[in-house]
Amino acid sequence: MSIVKINALTVPAEQREVLEQRFASRAGAVEGSDGFEWFELLRPVEGTDQYLVYTRWRSEEDFQAWMEGPMKAAHQGGGGAAGGERPKPAATGSTVWSFEVVQQTGPKRD
Repeated sequence: MSIVKINALTVPAEQREVLEQRFASRAGAVEGSDGFEWFELLRPVEGTDQYLVYTRWRSEEDFQAWMEGPMKAAHQGGGGAAGGERPKPAATGSTVWSFEVVQQTGPKRD
């Protein structure tokens, strides 16, 4: 079965739009990775300032290969504002949770 990685990002209210725009501009960055199965960016509705970045992978090895390859490359180097400075992170904290999928189901089809 698959594995799930959830990155809980603490995002101040004034940085929410920035975070969402950054994720929108990275569309397609993970979808072609070997073993990638699903992505969702979840916006908090009430009671928390944490966004959840949900990804599902075929295996831990596939996730680690993405972390050490495309993800690492995307988060290194300049490439930001003029002068090569990286933009300030939108999140003030991050915690990654790991899960194994032990059961799953989808909608019933008639």
